Amino acid sequence: MPRQPRLLLSQSYYHIMTRGNNRNIIFKEKEDYVFYLSLISKYKKEHSFDLYHYCLMPNHIHLLIQTNKATDFPIFMKKLNLAYHYYFKKKYGWTGYLWQGRFKSKPVGKDEYFIQCGKYIELNPTRANITKDPQEYLYSSYNYYSQGREDELTTDNFYYEELGKDNKERQLNYQNLLIDKIIKRTYNKEIWGSDSQRYKEKRKIKRRIN
Repeated sequence: MPRQPRLLLSQSYYHIMTRGNNRNIIFKEKEDYVFYLSLISKYKKEHSFDLYHYCLMPNHIHLLIQTNKATDFPIFMKKLNLAYHYYFKKKYGWTGYLWQGRFKSKPVGKDEYFIQCGKYIELNPTRANITKDPQEYLYSSYNYYSQGREDELTTDNFYYEELGKDNKERQLNYQNLLIDKIIKRTYNKEIWGSDSQRYKEKRKIKRRIN
């Protein structure tokens, strides 16, 4: 059976995830993470979109994005993962598929929970027991928000400004930001976010399909 076409809308918000084939490790050492991030930077300049939060895990990747021109984003992902595949194959003598099929794209509602969605992505290393402190994990956008670390990949989450009157206060409040049960409850659903925003996203998608 042919696979269904992917529906990506322009100027819309998505949680993007792609993982190693059969959950294989795709980042074996620091150099691999750094190279993948450099590829994101390279191809993001060619195919513009906003990247609000990200986290590279040993065997998968999370991105929280807003598309610009929707047809550009699949091209970005294809170039990104193909270039990394060639790098990985050459470095480790890898044979066969590196990635597990197509990347997944889950619509995300835009409301006050959006910044919690981003932090939830960044806390993956703590939930996976890789580290107890997310500040110690160098391959996510967490320190951009919590410590003010420079990061050319990251666009400010539009709710970040509301966390305080200056950068120091915003950083502290981001560190202490709690994840609402709504985020945890809807994480594995077709649309991620509050019930009202999920309803709006469903209606938007339905109109596009019709």
